[in-house]
Amino acid sequence: MSKMEDQKAEAPKFQGFPYKPYSIQIDFMNALYQSLNNGGVSILESPTGTGKTLSIICSALQWVIDQRHQQKSEKRVESDQHCAKGGEFDLDDEPDWMRNFVVNKDDQGQDKKIKNRKIRVGIGKGNFGRNHHAGCRELLSEDVEKDCCRRKEGKNVSSDVVELSDKEFLLEEYESEEEGALGDGKSKRKTMGVSLSSSSDEEGGDGSGEKDEEEGKLKVYFCSRTHSQLSQFIKELRKTVFSNEMKVVCLGSRKNFCINEEVLMLGNPARINERCLELQKKNNDKVSKIKNLGAGGRLRRTKASSGCPMLRKYKLQKQFRSEISQQGAMDIEDLVHLGRSMKTCPYYGSRSFVSAADLIVLPYQSLLSKSSRESLGLNLKNSIVIIDEAHNLADSLLSMYDSKITLLQLEDVHYHIEKYFERFRNLLGPGNRRYIQTLMVICQAFLQTLCNKEDASFVDSSQHNAKASEANLASYSSMAINEFLFSLNIDNINLIKLCQYLNESNIMHKVSAYGDQVVSLQKSLASKGTVECGEDASTLSNFRALADMLLSLTNKDGDGRIIISRTRPARAGQQGGYLKYVMLTGEKIFSEILDEAHAVVLAGGTLQPIEETRERLFPWLLPKQLHFFSCSHIVPPESILPVTVSCGPSGQSFDFSYSSRSSTKMIQELGLLLCNLTVAVPEGIVLFFSSFDYEGLVYDAWNASGILERILKKKRVFREPRKNTDVECVLKEYKETIDKLSAGGLKDNPTQTGAILLAVVGGKISEGINLSDGMGRCIVMVGLPYPSPSDFELMERVKFIEGLGNPNPMKTSNPSVNDEINNGGDAKAGFDVLRSCRHRGKEYYENLCMKAVNQSIGRAIRHINDYAAILLVDTRYAYTDDSSKGSFSHPTSKLPEWIKGRLVSTDNYGDVHRMLHQFFKHNKNRGF
Repeated sequence: MSKMEDQKAEAPKFQGFPYKPYSIQIDFMNALYQSLNNGGVSILESPTGTGKTLSIICSALQWVIDQRHQQKSEKRVESDQHCAKGGEFDLDDEPDWMRNFVVNKDDQGQDKKIKNRKIRVGIGKGNFGRNHHAGCRELLSEDVEKDCCRRKEGKNVSSDVVELSDKEFLLEEYESEEEGALGDGKSKRKTMGVSLSSSSDEEGGDGSGEKDEEEGKLKVYFCSRTHSQLSQFIKELRKTVFSNEMKVVCLGSRKNFCINEEVLMLGNPARINERCLELQKKNNDKVSKIKNLGAGGRLRRTKASSGCPMLRKYKLQKQFRSEISQQGAMDIEDLVHLGRSMKTCPYYGSRSFVSAADLIVLPYQSLLSKSSRESLGLNLKNSIVIIDEAHNLADSLLSMYDSKITLLQLEDVHYHIEKYFERFRNLLGPGNRRYIQTLMVICQAFLQTLCNKEDASFVDSSQHNAKASEANLASYSSMAINEFLFSLNIDNINLIKLCQYLNESNIMHKVSAYGDQVVSLQKSLASKGTVECGEDASTLSNFRALADMLLSLTNKDGDGRIIISRTRPARAGQQGGYLKYVMLTGEKIFSEILDEAHAVVLAGGTLQPIEETRERLFPWLLPKQLHFFSCSHIVPPESILPVTVSCGPSGQSFDFSYSSRSSTKMIQELGLLLCNLTVAVPEGIVLFFSSFDYEGLVYDAWNASGILERILKKKRVFREPRKNTDVECVLKEYKETIDKLSAGGLKDNPTQTGAILLAVVGGKISEGINLSDGMGRCIVMVGLPYPSPSDFELMERVKFIEGLGNPNPMKTSNPSVNDEINNGGDAKAGFDVLRSCRHRGKEYYENLCMKAVNQSIGRAIRHINDYAAILLVDTRYAYTDDSSKGSFSHPTSKLPEWIKGRLVSTDNYGDVHRMLHQFFKHNKNRGF
């Protein structure tokens, strides 16, 4: 920190900041600028509502501009010294980053591009999460090749419908390891002498000839958790001069970008992905039947090679990219609107602009997942990576590399593979037969471990009475990878070769397509369209789940655990059991990003304790190598009133622990508290509950007891919907109600003074939603939202984290914890795990709770003139020194500094009511 202070005299001026910055904003921008100079990893903490996003933009992009000016000057000097080398670049005319964009890519050798280009923009390669390294690679090539070969052999395709059906689903020969070297980077399919391109013109012309240019270009990657947060970033960027000075592109999912109404009707993101790829594959098959072979056996393709009507005209895609370049920073909504107006796909249009962009704004998944980076063609070399909302980065990163396959998915895949093998066995070559038989063996082994009736731990729902809950019908166990493979007797299978086969052979699409045709024939005259596509997508998605699981099993033995859930569905339609691989260490995953990027910045409102993040993501870094900066809040002390509330108006102590929170007394006392708050607090009150289920329980109890009726006399009540798509509508109505009441009240209920919003910790409202001004005059945190100890996966993470840095693995006090957890004993076993933790595991469990609290209560204060009261309602918040609470640290010690330093604790509700009255009276008189 002293080093940064010494450099303040040389600190850059951030002229791009659109307003006069506050002192803490200047400190934050200086810290970020210096961190980018140093490179490596930095953690920058700035409370929500302090203009963090704008500070990041103005500091990081100013650094980029300065670097480019410096590089330009250095190149000019070098050019003067080596005049013969200077003419090619014309350095005095324009900066290299602008020149790279305006290069006419069409003039670069087309033949070379057709020969060498790889699929980079994503047609034929979906962003389905972890482990899809090349799952859809060359979707069109095999069918194109087969059709060409049919023509060379002089066969009349249309003369024999049955033959066409057979050959349409038949796999090309696949060489075994003995016949071709494994991992030589070449496909093992025999191409029969036809040279083909694996890309299409819709991909935007990312040829190999442009790769070197892209590698030398300094880019900034900004990612956040949700699309709404990315839109907020673009909104802030537009306030600055950088919006027009830099080429900006915003990336997102197909679900958010797609403008094909028939595809959008599928609803499910996975099915939208599959249908998008399927449309392109179908039309490419059609193209292959009407095009002739050119000279040398090379297939001539047309630009109109997509089955989706939004991708049929390449000229529109090119025009779309030109519009992005000219219009400046555009968020997802802007890009979708532009795509609709031009009738061209904004999803692929935005992705094709990546190579030209200087600033790329994208969600977590697209940057942190290696397969997604490869699919998008993201090059992190020497670039800047800024990860916002990084408070749960480690868990978010690891979850991307989890994989899961359910019992129903396994049964579906096994059935289709068997039917396919039965039909085409005699037509397949030895390589394909061997791999398909191996897949059937693995499916059978997986099914057996999920349906092993001889296992004493298997729970039969028929043995339970009707009141047995679904959770009690499940049993869980966990194994290391090697233990799992040995237990299934499949340890002798080369999973790396098998995964390579799945990626390269097109087996998943062939089996799924054949299965879909069989179903269609069985239904005879059944209608086609959405239903059929959904079924096809479902089968293909199930196959992908199997491929994900197999690839997960190639990880190191200690990198994760296999969770086995054996469930006998209590009724038809339930999912049943599943296998899940849980990634436990992010060290190797995150190192791939750090090794490429010049600097990685983790930013957020509350990021402490940073030691946990360091140990889980980059333990090789010494504490002194990690740059950390934290600033206070911009609001004055009198603008916030954080209070711990230990008891309610009638004197009942608040204890919202799992064992007592559902009691009638506790729910009634909380209702009485809220009735009093409706009188003391103007405008909006937001209550955060630990779960949707508990919120529903409390709401129903208030409704039955008459408390809700009393509340409605003063405040209108809104509830957070479970569906994220409905949240925006509820928030809009909530805000409009408050605005109308503030302006003079509602005619139909003149006694109402505002509104109440019942929200859920971990829901959309608690993450990234601004409850500024009247929307959040009082934030009420109901209890401590600790994660359920019955979460088996969570307990596996706790045990792993507890063992970090320990030479001896964690030993639990209860031997059964490492074994099967049956019926209702899972919560008890989870508590046993927590009690056996000495430090790291328990600290992680507490951090999960308090990070959620901090995110929720941070929704209120959003600017310097904002003010709000924060009530922490639970007697556990008021503990100061109670050894009976075990080694769990005090919750308030993990509150943000700007709240913790002003926290008031009292065990008298009268004091709470008095402080609230004085607080709002004082701030009202200040004229805000």
